[in-house]
Amino acid sequence: MGISEKLKHFHFVRTCVYAIVGVITYPGIRLINTLKIEGTEHLKNLPKNNVLIVSNHQTYFADVITFIHILSAVKWRKNNRLGLPYYLLNPFTNLYFVAAEETMKGSLISRFFMLAGALTIKRTWRAEGKEISRGLDHNDTIKINKALHTSWVITFPQGTTKPFAPGRKGTGYIIKNNQPIVIPVVINGFWRAFNKKGLNFKKKNSILSVRFKAPLQIDYSKPAEEIVEDIMNAIEQSKTFMLKGRHHIITDVEK
Repeated sequence: MGISEKLKHFHFVRTCVYAIVGVITYPGIRLINTLKIEGTEHLKNLPKNNVLIVSNHQTYFADVITFIHILSAVKWRKNNRLGLPYYLLNPFTNLYFVAAEETMKGSLISRFFMLAGALTIKRTWRAEGKEISRGLDHNDTIKINKALHTSWVITFPQGTTKPFAPGRKGTGYIIKNNQPIVIPVVINGFWRAFNKKGLNFKKKNSILSVRFKAPLQIDYSKPAEEIVEDIMNAIEQSKTFMLKGRHHIITDVEK
């Protein structure tokens, strides 16, 4: 186990990382762009562990950083807003997020952000820019299971920033095995405001939206593939929503 893997489990270390990252990123999320938050009432009265937040994915880091801001603000009883970032004095650190090992080891910045609670996993479908095919790493599954046992976990079931990409079966197996409370989230605008990594601006004055939905009602006895279908519908990334999106684009052009 590397030093980053050890340090990220300490509350003090996580608090310092959140404070540094939070102060640096707050202007880009809250001032340079406009952040619209909905549904934080669904985060109230949840247990301290076995909560899985599932979301679509638009940048490598800006999405997760925004979640950290929002969850920390909710801890300070702010509803659907951030306000001033004094919540960074005592942020919500009972949190891990699933990230590709290849991405998190790509730069010094990403390695530092690993201390924020990254659960690094090996991609089963892509590595070093090439398509591959390999089974789910058992150690990665154990890592996520352990995190859910003590904390909340954020995961992006598509495993890519490409919209409407299929969900990965691994998410279905994790849900079947742990039976967590699943909170679906739909985000938008990050792809427009930031570059793919989410560290540089593409377009300022963009609207960033984060919408939390009510806990998903899941039949844990269903096959993992069907659970993933339910998840993809909940985060509005299924084929149905893809067709709706195309319909809106065509309708707007005709107008």
